Amino acid sequence: QVELVESGGGLVRPGGSLTLSCAASGIIFSYYVIDWYRQAPGNQREFVATISSSGTIKYADSVKGRFTISRDNVKNTASLQMSSLKVEDTAIYYCNPNRGSTWYWGQGTQVTVSS
Repeated sequence: QVELVESGGGLVRPGGSLTLSCAASGIIFSYYVIDWYRQAPGNQREFVATISSSGTIKYADSVKGRFTISRDNVKNTASLQMSSLKVEDTAIYYCNPNRGSTWYWGQGTQVTVSS
């Protein structure tokens, strides 16, 4: 049984930082691409960042230079370090391990950026 648990969300002021974590079990973590997505109220889920099993990284233009994605294939965890947060970063953030047509989603973690 696959289980994903995201954590680390919260309320932060504009310009602040947060680090999100994703812990996975039930999959061979190293085989999977790890994506982060986010969904703001009334919006579609959007891509944030990706890291391949070999460590290739890409970011959405909206977060480039502010967010850093990483993974630890020994601990079966992934992280998203977020800095210089903006109000428009407010959303539920989801970890998404995927491999071909196999995608897994966690329950998400809420990030709210507000003064």
